[in-house]
Amino acid sequence: MKRLNDLDYLKLNKASAFLYKLKLFFCSVPSYFKKLGLAILTLFKNCGLAVKDEFVDIITTFTKGNWAVKLSFLIFGFGNFYYGQILRGILFLVFEAVFFAYMFVPSGGLYWLSKVNWFQKGATVGTVQGKFEYDMIYDTDIWVPGDDSVKVLLYGLLTVIFIVAFVCTWRMQVRQCRICMNITAKGKKVKSGKDDLRSVLDDQFHKTLLAIPLGGIFAFTVLPIIYMVLIAFTSYDAAHDGFSNLFSWMGFDHFNELLDFGEGGLGVAFGEILSWTLMWAFFATFTNYFLGMFVAIMINKKGIKIKKFWRTILVMTIAIPQFVSLLYVAKLFGSSGLIGKALIDWNWLPDSMLAANQLSLWQNPIASKILLIVLNIWVGIPYIMLMATGILMNIPQDLYESSRIDGASVWQQYSKITLPYMMFVMGPYLLTSFVGNLNNFNVIYLLTQNNQLINTELGTPGGVSVTYTDLLITWLYKMTLNSTDSKYYMASIIGILVFVVVAVLSLVVYNVIPSTRNEEDYK
Repeated sequence: MKRLNDLDYLKLNKASAFLYKLKLFFCSVPSYFKKLGLAILTLFKNCGLAVKDEFVDIITTFTKGNWAVKLSFLIFGFGNFYYGQILRGILFLVFEAVFFAYMFVPSGGLYWLSKVNWFQKGATVGTVQGKFEYDMIYDTDIWVPGDDSVKVLLYGLLTVIFIVAFVCTWRMQVRQCRICMNITAKGKKVKSGKDDLRSVLDDQFHKTLLAIPLGGIFAFTVLPIIYMVLIAFTSYDAAHDGFSNLFSWMGFDHFNELLDFGEGGLGVAFGEILSWTLMWAFFATFTNYFLGMFVAIMINKKGIKIKKFWRTILVMTIAIPQFVSLLYVAKLFGSSGLIGKALIDWNWLPDSMLAANQLSLWQNPIASKILLIVLNIWVGIPYIMLMATGILMNIPQDLYESSRIDGASVWQQYSKITLPYMMFVMGPYLLTSFVGNLNNFNVIYLLTQNNQLINTELGTPGGVSVTYTDLLITWLYKMTLNSTDSKYYMASIIGILVFVVVAVLSLVVYNVIPSTRNEEDYK
């Protein structure tokens, strides 16, 4: 499609300009996927070249290195000892000793790796099944524990990570030995242990400080995510808890079950819950955003009195814990609550609800969803109002005065000045708010528990009863902690798919918001 220049585009009326932009969008879709494919190919190409360069560098280091460098391929830190870097040499040597001690001692790394039976479909995680055996002394059957699949998988994963760390450390110390050799060949002096300590506590102190939080992120975020992904490929559930009954590797069988839209599959339930989750996140995000912005504009408008009082009233909803306020509001709209009972007594409920014996708004599929969005507005507006107030105060008033002189209406001032500035500043917040609403467990669970109508059309997908307002996160919760037949593997799969949905949406939205595309326009 031929692109118009700026002059020809300005000549178009609003309808033609909209159609032109729409055509540009659809025409750009194939080129977008083409660019995405080329980017993926380039990534693989660069990774291959990087691996090739590493192997070439390792071979060159061994062939051209002296005897100390060559010996460091087997003994960690030997080259550092040779060139006087005693502290580095001790650290590398201790790491190697700890690694081999852990790997080869009884019940060490090799033991756990042999127990995992990595991704062998049908094989159990662990080899010894616990069982009851008759004890002649006590004249009864006693439990003889075997392997614990949960523990075996965890220690096996930690062993793999330890091996990866060992390979990276080996590569690091070989590279350092080569660097020391090149430095001494030029007649220069290598860094001593004192220089290393000074660098850690002074020049590179920022890296020292970041090492602790990065270690915490890996231990408490990255490692659980990897473990959760592995659980998705197993049969870990209430019947196969790993202790009394070992769970086994299932491959992609459970993924096929979740995405199966036929009879007995969970595809229909997953699709319906996912669609409501996306719908909820959209309305919960943008209703709060625009209404919160409107409230902030009204309060900051010239002529409004006791502004601090209005802000204080709205902020009160933040001060009160959501756990208390949401449970209270949920009861208000119940069939025996103040508002819910009044609706029944005044005959304000629709005839269709009365015919279906739905005497509460929570028991009607459409009314409950609308009520959730409305109550979420009450919870979310104060946050947006506070942020929007700060942004509105920083918009140059000269822009509004100039627009008034040019004859701009209130709507034109809002759409051309206020909204672009708000979107530029709050674009990243909108993205994080949308992602947060996708996983908004508190509002949905606290407002609808014990009040909701069960969706009988879906049956019991995943072994649990699903309501009309369940999000993926609440479905996951019911499948694990609120079910007698907990299916941990299915909850793990849902968690993975939620991550994929959130990641794709985040990447797409992040690349189109004004904060990243038109940053120079607002400097």
